[in-house]
Amino acid sequence: MFDTISGNYDFLNHFLSFGIDIGWRKKAIRLLEKEKPQLILDVATGTGDFAIQALKLNPKKVIGVDISEGMLEVGRKKMIGRGIEQLIEMRSGDSENLPFEENKFDAVIVAFGVRNFEDLKKGLSEMLRVLRPGGMVVILEFSKPTIWYFKPLYQFYFRFVTPTIGKLFSKDPAAYSYLPESVGAFPDGKDFTLILDELGYKKTSCEPLTFGISTLYTGVK
Repeated sequence: MFDTISGNYDFLNHFLSFGIDIGWRKKAIRLLEKEKPQLILDVATGTGDFAIQALKLNPKKVIGVDISEGMLEVGRKKMIGRGIEQLIEMRSGDSENLPFEENKFDAVIVAFGVRNFEDLKKGLSEMLRVLRPGGMVVILEFSKPTIWYFKPLYQFYFRFVTPTIGKLFSKDPAAYSYLPESVGAFPDGKDFTLILDELGYKKTSCEPLTFGISTLYTGVK
């Protein structure tokens, strides 16, 4: 599915979110400024937008991993076009079986990817395994707004407007119907931090963004 929508993925992300997703990524990366990570892993990197944002931290290297070759190919062309292919490596790999040794990365980041893990706990455990002791994980993911006056507007837009626009631009009509379905099934907010706690992450936190449309999660190994 992600292979088929890779060509329009970046455009639709920014268009459907009115560009707010860019600000979410910037805020997420700022949480790592004090950590000064030199080696960063971007899990479920897609076309590499989050990896590019991570360059604001001046790391020596960012490695982006994704299972979709279509998304990676778009990302590689993007890196070459920006002249940053030496700083960001786009690598094929399964998020639930990461091809790296233990304690390798100073930070692990994910934007809108953990929701797509087939086995959520296994994927999160793999991220913890490759994170060095004291390293931080930053996860940005869609969530379900609970504010009474905003919730119905969000549900209408997400369930009807988003799939309709997605069908106009995407080769896969099911792709943007899948989006609200996957968000609805995802254990967001405190339910998600409880999973992080259970797996061994320390100092976990969650911060709702833009009325709770998305949430920013952090944890430390």
